[in-house]
Amino acid sequence: VKNNFQKLYFIKQIMDVIEYYVVDPSKKFTTEAHSFITQCSKPDSKELSRTAFATAIGFLLMGVIGFLVKLIFIPINNIIVGR
Repeated sequence: VKNNFQKLYFIKQIMDVIEYYVVDPSKKFTTEAHSFITQCSKPDSKELSRTAFATAIGFLLMGVIGFLVKLIFIPINNIIVGR
């Protein structure tokens, strides 16, 4: 009987740890995510076009920077390698 009580106590401790580290944070995350989603709103057309324009400018800038780095790196690489 004592051994069974120890096993049950051990299982209860494991369940408490699982609840503390897994279940409680999951519940907190779902409630916070639900409240965040309910507070969000769809962007209007002006905001959407502004965001799309800013994203396009960012892509263009990154492409130009990458092209310039490649353009500078090719002659330097040829000098180092000696072709």
